Amino acid sequence: MPSAHSAMVSGLALAIGLRTGFESPVFALALAFALVVMFDASTVRRAAGLQARLLNQILEELFKHHHLSEKKLAELLGHTRLEVFMGMVIGILVGLLVHAAEVLGWRIGSQ
Repeated sequence: MPSAHSAMVSGLALAIGLRTGFESPVFALALAFALVVMFDASTVRRAAGLQARLLNQILEELFKHHHLSEKKLAELLGHTRLEVFMGMVIGILVGLLVHAAEVLGWRIGSQ
């Protein structure tokens, strides 16, 4: 359900903000990148999925009268705003958990 892309970029932006400071230019760049990815996931890719659904309906009507290839287009290309939001929430929570683990001295990854 949640957008993995949104989770990844929001977690990345948070991690960069926590590491370099939320006033840093690198955080601003990461935040801009996250916003572009989340906008793309909820609008551009979703619109392409809706267009694919409409084209598939048109093709179904043509199949009834003509012999054409029955290969359909992928319709599930984008995410709803809720899926993007939930992905963002998950990314932020995971970023906070990783940061808290580092602050507490827990080792994450290779030793």
